[in-house]
Amino acid sequence: QVHLVESGGGLVQAGGSLRLSCAASGRTFSSYAMAWFRQAPGKEREFVAGIRWSGGRTYYGDFVKGRFTISRDNAKNTVYLQMNSLKPEDTAAYYCGVDTRLGTVISTSVHQYDYWGQGTQVTVSS
Repeated sequence: QVHLVESGGGLVQAGGSLRLSCAASGRTFSSYAMAWFRQAPGKEREFVAGIRWSGGRTYYGDFVKGRFTISRDNAKNTVYLQMNSLKPEDTAAYYCGVDTRLGTVISTSVHQYDYWGQGTQVTVSS
């Protein structure tokens, strides 16, 4: 059973920064991909950033444009999302997910992720 716990959300002013964490347990994650998605009220869940545990290859959504960085700490089984230059439109609940398919793909589709955390709210004020 995979268990994901997100933390680090909060209220920040536009231009500020937050670092989200996703602590994973229950399996060995070395062959998997993990990703951050976000969902604003009334909108679909959208891909933010993803990373392969093995090799650390990353991929980002187009809107990130160098503002966010995804990373992982293998020893802690934790994935991070460093978010800088935050904008009000970044306001959403942020979720981490695990894709247990083997390989090198980092999927941007919510349907490819098998496990999800409970989410952490990020609110950016103008």
